[in-house]
Amino acid sequence: MLSALYYIFLVLLCTFFMILSAVALVVCYPFDRGRRVVHELSRILVRIFFAIPPFWRQRVEGLERIDRRQRYVIAVNHNTVIDIPTLYYLPLNFRWVSKREVYKVPFFGQYLFLHGDICINRGRATAAMEQLLHEGREWISRGASVAIFPEGTRSKDGEIHRFKAGAFLLAREAGVGILPVVLDGTKSLIGHNLLFNWGNRITIRVLPPVSASEVAASDPHELMERVHDDMCRALSEIRNRR
Repeated sequence: MLSALYYIFLVLLCTFFMILSAVALVVCYPFDRGRRVVHELSRILVRIFFAIPPFWRQRVEGLERIDRRQRYVIAVNHNTVIDIPTLYYLPLNFRWVSKREVYKVPFFGQYLFLHGDICINRGRATAAMEQLLHEGREWISRGASVAIFPEGTRSKDGEIHRFKAGAFLLAREAGVGILPVVLDGTKSLIGHNLLFNWGNRITIRVLPPVSASEVAASDPHELMERVHDDMCRALSEIRNRR
């Protein structure tokens, strides 16, 4: 019953912020091509979503490692749709790279459109990579970072699996650094029965960024393996501390 009531509240809340974001996009677009205002509205929405349940906890570690003046390719592990709002705890304006099918999901699809997120067709790998590099460079040139799930899909067992090279190729071509971020606890917030876990705990850990100069000097695939291993170690440390 409590979960049903919270879902109703979220529908109303998301509808209100969607309308507000649409208005902000139209009004601010001439002087805000990076859509920072729309992004900040989504950050407020996320804070409300996580703040209402009194026993939900979100622990954010490593924010001091982020240079807010810089743009990054953000590499984050993927377990569930809750990963998407959770990343808005980062004090950065960013665009998501998402599969095209998310456009069909209520609210998420509309927000993808409003944000200008990069929606690719995973069934056409070459075209998807070209789109990622083209649109990713364009958003970075506008002052936004780009957030990517380098695994390419959700992890079914909660572990971090093999990465794909797209995030690392984009960072190299756009001349920006890579910001690895590890999430834990997002998978358990909503159960298989779609009921909320009212005592859920989420950890967001920001790892040391890889500088743009190091990205440029490194082989993308070797760098991909290194970042993967660093994120796996961080996830293990988070879980061992529980």
